[in-house]
Amino acid sequence: MPDKLEPAIKSKRWKPESEEELLALWFKEDTYAFNPDSGKTIYSVDTPPPYLSGPMHVGQVIHYTQIDINARFRRMQGFEVNFPLGIDRNGLPVEVRVEKDLGLSMHETPRDLFLQKCQEKLDADELITVDGFKRLGIGFNTYEDEGSYRTDSPKYRAVTQATFIDIWNQGLVYSDYRPNNWCFECGTTIADAEVEYSERPTVLYYLLFSVEGMDPIKIATTRPELLCACGAVFIHPKDERYRGYAGKKAKVPFFDFEVQIIESPTAQMEFGTGALMVCSYGDQADVMAFRDFALRPVAAISPDGKMTDAAGKFTGMKIADARKEIIAELKKSGLLIQQEQSIQRVPLCWRSKTPIEFIAMEEYYVKQVQYIEPLMKIAKEGVFFPSHHRQILIDWLNRVTVDWPVSRRRYYGTEIPIWYCNSCKEPVLPEPGEIKYYQPWKDDPPFSKCPKCGAEEGFTGEERTFDTWMDSSISGLYIVGYPRDMDLFNKAFGNVMRPHAKDIVRTWLYYSLLRTYQLMEKPAFSEMWISGHVVDEKGETMSKSKGNSPPPMPFVEKYGADSMRLFGVMEAGLGSDIRFAEDRLAGVSKFITKLWNIARFISMFPVTKKMAFKKLTPVDQWILAEANTVIEKILPDCNILDFHRPIIEIRGFTWNLFADHIIEMLKGRCFNSEGTFSEEEQVSGWYTLHETLKLILKALAPITPYITDKIYRELYSKEGIHSESYPSPQKEWKSKLTEHTDLLLKTNGGFWKFKRENGLSLRKGLSEAWISPDLKPWARDLQAMHGIEKLNFTDSKGQGTEVTLPDSEEVIYVTPLPED
Repeated sequence: MPDKLEPAIKSKRWKPESEEELLALWFKEDTYAFNPDSGKTIYSVDTPPPYLSGPMHVGQVIHYTQIDINARFRRMQGFEVNFPLGIDRNGLPVEVRVEKDLGLSMHETPRDLFLQKCQEKLDADELITVDGFKRLGIGFNTYEDEGSYRTDSPKYRAVTQATFIDIWNQGLVYSDYRPNNWCFECGTTIADAEVEYSERPTVLYYLLFSVEGMDPIKIATTRPELLCACGAVFIHPKDERYRGYAGKKAKVPFFDFEVQIIESPTAQMEFGTGALMVCSYGDQADVMAFRDFALRPVAAISPDGKMTDAAGKFTGMKIADARKEIIAELKKSGLLIQQEQSIQRVPLCWRSKTPIEFIAMEEYYVKQVQYIEPLMKIAKEGVFFPSHHRQILIDWLNRVTVDWPVSRRRYYGTEIPIWYCNSCKEPVLPEPGEIKYYQPWKDDPPFSKCPKCGAEEGFTGEERTFDTWMDSSISGLYIVGYPRDMDLFNKAFGNVMRPHAKDIVRTWLYYSLLRTYQLMEKPAFSEMWISGHVVDEKGETMSKSKGNSPPPMPFVEKYGADSMRLFGVMEAGLGSDIRFAEDRLAGVSKFITKLWNIARFISMFPVTKKMAFKKLTPVDQWILAEANTVIEKILPDCNILDFHRPIIEIRGFTWNLFADHIIEMLKGRCFNSEGTFSEEEQVSGWYTLHETLKLILKALAPITPYITDKIYRELYSKEGIHSESYPSPQKEWKSKLTEHTDLLLKTNGGFWKFKRENGLSLRKGLSEAWISPDLKPWARDLQAMHGIEKLNFTDSKGQGTEVTLPDSEEVIYVTPLPED
């Protein structure tokens, strides 16, 4: 037996700076390396590659730590976890930033130079993001280039192009001239999935359309600038106000051309006057109306956001200016008879938040409507965490009615691998099979003869790039080796988890499911994990413009990465929004301090050899049974990757039972300074404290990887905790004493209550006490804990002062020691 008990953990407090020391050690040991030949089942995490736009915000920090918790938990369950770092570097935002920050115009700058400037900005941002990930303890397989990916790398873009060539050869791609969502600020077509809606105030303008032989029709519109593109007037077939108008022609005010009056159920009798001006194109309903009734479209607005020649004297004006001028003209001519305020649901570009227009132009489309049925089956039968968030995908699938426009008139993206024959204008693609990155705007084609006309007169390369979701949607295939490493693919495909927030279900998740099904005719993911958003303490969206989105890394330096990680799972269950507030984070960090103090105290006692459960004291068996119950409670939620209730259980057990009651109760036996207990009883206590601490550390390891690893290395294994298995229930760790746990805790509370009410120190002993006979197994430990000279067990009234137990009608009786 040791002569003197000293803490093996020397540092008196846990310091966030210690996290960085551990981080260096993890890199040195290559702790999270992926070994596809280990023989274990491969579990891949298709982490959303963050888009680089400067320092991370609070939402990203919490989101990625939660994904890391999932990966760490599965690794401790015994899976070979494939968790690669990915960085999304394609797309519009970097182009906009380069134009803004450097004063460049994309289409007026040499393409090579513009791409270079984009890469330089992305490289700088990537350093910030990767450093942030490291500091947060995100356990990617590696941070080296080999084993991670960037969506703008030639290797990644080559796979995007190869999969496009495959679906082209399946007949799933076509070109068409049709109206699409157009963002003027982004300068490109966007897909329906990239459109969001906002309620905004607007004005309804009531205009007079003359009708020969009939009273004029009064029409309400929010878009008078589109009068020049009016193709028809719709009236509802059941609207009695317009009986006799169908089939006649209405004269468009100011522009004086006539359009057909058509009966259509799409006219809403309760909106405005019930008569509808159909223009090309005011909204998606107009697009459908022109298609259904074969109306002749007129392009009123150009891709640069100005009125076209069709607008007559308003040609060249910006939309808002043209509207103002047309209203003035209509007022002057008496054709504007009324104005009223209204609320309009406005479609916005989800990136720029600016209103979109519908502009007709030639684009490439990927067929998606024909896949709604099999994708709906995946949505309804696939594994979602939480399950109710599958409805987000189902709702989106019910809204998909047109194919996906995938071509973009931008520079920084994966080029569409098409060349056009200069003779017959036929599009020609490389042969499938070779995984190679093509840049048709500057590269010669990998062929010399047109397969259609046989001409060898040269080819012109396509200049457009793909929608960035064409790249992002193959990440789940890319990380399992498709099509570069088919050996890995055959091992890993089919067990891929997709984690992301609920706002990109309709984009990243949907397009990934679509593209994988087109290529494999199988579901892309075995599990789909959908988180909520991080909002401010009032529940409002966080943004720099609102001033409610503080930089997160100073919080990490102040409270530690473990505290930030712990905060993310303690604040809300999976799928719910998390409200961020520093005072809440500070409160959470106190548990990290408490855990360190618990471990440091227990470190005074030797780590003993493994003991059989049956050889432990009944009290120690009870302690391990209680710990076992915690594991039984938390595993169902852990298995569905929701760690909110588990961390509440673990924290409650650690602080409220283990620290406040168990450790206090076992102090006397573990120190045994008066020789009251046998050596076997003392060693049993040491063993139990360490076993319980080890279980707590392992249960916490995915959530708080730094402090748990530090303690584990100090006490139990120089290899660290992250190669250990996650705790599982032990069949023999059962004890009937757990039936009396509540009574025990209340009895302890009764003793403390008596001492406080009588002005006694909690360490002050007691002369005699009478408690329930159910607590006899704890007798000697309770005597040592509370300093009771004589402890009696009775069902009837005892002697001394009667003390009602907290939150109970039961009582104990206590006699204090005589005063000195």
